[in-house]
Amino acid sequence: MKDTDDKIMYVGKATSLRTRVSSYFVRPADERIADMVGKIASIDWEETPSAVEALILEAKLIKKLQPSYNVRDKDDKSRVYLAFTKEEYPRPVPLREYELARTSKERFLKTFGSFRSAGAVQAALDALRPAFPWSVCRPGRGRPCFHVHLHQCPGVCTGAITPREYGTVIRGLMRYFDGRRGEAVRAIKRRMQAAAKAENFEVAARCRDRLWALDHIRDMAVLKRDDAALRQFIDVFGRIEGYDISNMSGQSAVGSLVVFEDGRPKKSQYRKFKIRTVEGPNDTAMLAEVFRRRFGGADGQKWRRPDLILVDGGQGQLNAARKVLTEFGLVDIPLVGLAKGFDRKQDELVYDKSDHELARLVMAFKPLLQQVRDEAHRFAVSYHRQLRRSSVRGQRHPNSKR
Repeated sequence: MKDTDDKIMYVGKATSLRTRVSSYFVRPADERIADMVGKIASIDWEETPSAVEALILEAKLIKKLQPSYNVRDKDDKSRVYLAFTKEEYPRPVPLREYELARTSKERFLKTFGSFRSAGAVQAALDALRPAFPWSVCRPGRGRPCFHVHLHQCPGVCTGAITPREYGTVIRGLMRYFDGRRGEAVRAIKRRMQAAAKAENFEVAARCRDRLWALDHIRDMAVLKRDDAALRQFIDVFGRIEGYDISNMSGQSAVGSLVVFEDGRPKKSQYRKFKIRTVEGPNDTAMLAEVFRRRFGGADGQKWRRPDLILVDGGQGQLNAARKVLTEFGLVDIPLVGLAKGFDRKQDELVYDKSDHELARLVMAFKPLLQQVRDEAHRFAVSYHRQLRRSSVRGQRHPNSKR
């Protein structure tokens, strides 16, 4: 979108330009957009072969041109970058801007972005995986991961691919995110032709399949808030339980349990706990009591087993929760903490970093986990205030019944 001086004010992407552009004029999202609409003199567009390439082109143009209404985006602090780790077998890792800033640049081969949505970046990676089979596995695992069977991991986990061969795949993926699709395609074709000439027909067939995958990218999730990507997360973690503790210097201490199923709150299964065994301000001990009552009590054992547990807190809370889960033989339930970051302004995910599949999913769907945390916090604070009000009324009327 350009102003009367032919200066680019805004760059965006859409599956339907007619619908997207008309939405700005009919119902501007906020005052910032309304202000921009009043200055639009002309609109240029470029058609891309796929939504993945639209995502990449958008990020590249914003970085190059710095359009004023993109730079002033109210969500700019939560922008996402795609980093490729500098390892024997490099991994693609989506990172928030503050996470990238806190990490040494020496750890990465290259970074791309910024992008608006972590879900969109992950959806793009997933869409490109059949053409560029990347891996998050550590070498030497021994047994094949789930994605090996889908031909979306080249066998890093089983030692089926050398670092040099894997590096060729990753360079192709990085070329693609750099907007150099043509170079990536030509490199695969050269490898296919060389393999056929050497009568290495298995390698030639894999290259042929990768080229076909590039021409048939299924990527609508990239532009639609990643409905397919969200479905993948829900399929893995259908039931999420969120926990929080609320007290004032140890007084009127309570715990909360909220349940999300299929990405939505299920309030009929919320539970609240009045802390019984802990005296004084000790949040980790209180959390341990809640976990023992949830997983060890007769009622708790009747409830559906969670697919993911989220606790409001950092490593201390995670350790307390893990200890109780171990007592009840539930060590296989994924456990994630959501703590305030180093500046107390940015949420930080805490989890087992060796579980790369868990890392990929929780990073991509951090906003949903934040929603679970916020709901657990709200529910805990509400019960805590209720108990405090009851306590105050009892002190004012010592003979009243409670």
